[in-house]
Amino acid sequence: MSELYRITFDPQICSGRPSIRGLRIRVKDILELLASGADQDEILADYPLLEPEDITAALEYAARQTDHTVLRVA
Repeated sequence: MSELYRITFDPQICSGRPSIRGLRIRVKDILELLASGADQDEILADYPLLEPEDITAALEYAARQTDHTVLRVA
């Protein structure tokens, strides 16, 4: 099941950047932590308002952003 419903966009929160459940935790922040080597347990310990499904949602959001249409020139 998709967890994308956890990703929210609100101009009043993080200037409208994608965040988790209306919290002031951006998807980008979670992705950067993962990229720097933090594991899920470390992230959840540092951000007690996060749930494991929030991290899954951030990864799913990033994966969908990279799947863009390929245009071919004829």
